[in-house]
Order: sequence, then C-alpha cells, then structure tokens
Amino acid sequence: MNGHQPGPWWIPPGDTSLHFPDPGLALRDPDGLLAIGGDLSPERILSAYRQGIFPWYSDGQPILWWSPDPRTVLFPAHLKISRSLRKTLRKRNFRVTLDQAFDEVIAACAQPRPGSSGTWITTGMSQAYTLLHRAGRAHSVEAWLDDELAGGLYGISIGRVFFGESMFSHRPDASKVAFVHLVHQLESWGFPLLDCQVYSQHLASLGAEEINRTAFLRRLQPLCAMEGHPGNWAFDTDTVTSQWWQVPDQHRL
Repeated sequence: MNGHQPGPWWIPPGDTSLHFPDPGLALRDPDGLLAIGGDLSPERILSAYRQGIFPWYSDGQPILWWSPDPRTVLFPAHLKISRSLRKTLRKRNFRVTLDQAFDEVIAACAQPRPGSSGTWITTGMSQAYTLLHRAGRAHSVEAWLDDELAGGLYGISIGRVFFGESMFSHRPDASKVAFVHLVHQLESWGFPLLDCQVYSQHLASLGAEEINRTAFLRRLQPLCAMEGHPGNWAFDTDTVTSQWWQVPDQHRL
C-alpha cells in the first residue's frame, strides 16, 4: 500500500480508454508499480510513455505498468566517455548504424542474461515494439564487428525524448559504442532528454543520473509535445565519420 490506494490500478480486458492513473499513485514497494492489465497496443504503449509509464513484466505475469521514483535519465550534455571507451572509439573497430537490424537487436536483448533463465522481453513485448518500429516510433542502434552484430540497443522516440528499453553486448564495449553514438546524434537533433528508466551502474558510468519523478514528468510532457524526428533513422555523416569524442570537455573523462 502507498497511502493513496490499496494496490495498483486494474485495467480490465477490452479497455479502450488508454487511461492510466496519476503516476503519483504508484506503489513504493515494489517501487513504481502503477497498474496491471490492459494490452500492448501501439496506442496504449505510446500513451503510457507520454505519461512517464512503461510496461515491464515476465512470462506468466499479467502486463505490469511502472513509473518509478526516482527516475534514471541521461542529459546528452552530461554524457561521460571514459579513457578506456575513448580508446575503443579511436580504434574504429565497430561500425555503428541506426534502424538496420531492429529484429536482430530486440532478439539479442531478449536473451537471458548470465545467471538468469528468464527475460522480461516476452514474445508479446517483442511483437509490440516491432509494430512500433514499423510505424517509425521504435528504433535500434547496431554496433557491427566484421559484419557481425556485436552489440546494440533499442527504444522509443516521442517528440524530443528517447526512451531507452534494453541493450546487449556480445563483444566488450559494443553496447557502449552504440550508446554514445546515439546520444551524440540525439544531441545534434535537439533531444535534451534520454529516459533510462531504472538505475544501473552500467548506465551511471555513461553519465546517467537519478531525478525525482515530479521533475521528470515536468520535463517530459512539453518535450513529448514537440515535433520529433519521424520515420526510419540514419546517422548524420559527421556522427560516424568525425572524431567528435576527441573534443575535451568537463563531462568526458
């Protein structure tokens, strides 16, 4: 219980209202659980993201909708590139692309992590985000090594916000290389916010930080209403050919 309601909101089968409760009603334990049920239609997922809510559940569970507090975000200007990662970038071993292998990226992200037998990227989630990709709403970033997919990530774009969903690496630094290229491109396109959802040391090492949910929602809503970057994505030429990561500043270590 969270002092506001006895439990998470129930979305009945067949509900077409796309309504979600106020994220401020989310449970504190487990942190951020707001609603249960509904479906994974593109319309419902996009409505959820605009309100600071996202689906996250495992096989055998109903669809669970979350809005944690605090929220992990990355401001592109705060991107951190460590000396070791800068060295990897300088070698240019990885070729980085956008929206060239979405199905392969989400399938790789769905593989169980070491020490785990399950995944939260269920068949239903994969199908839902693939539909969003075909609609120009979900995007993938790929890092290739010798023409093999070595790492990457995917997420959703609404207005001037990118909502990161998951990343994977088959080779050291592959997902980080994909991530920093994406962040640089988003900054060039005028995206001031990347939602990382839940804290991890991996994301924190790249500059992600926690802000309270109220501050997140205050930034989110006007940015989602802005004109975005629709359709399939491709990197601007200077993102993949210049050595922008070599420019020193106080954020890149």
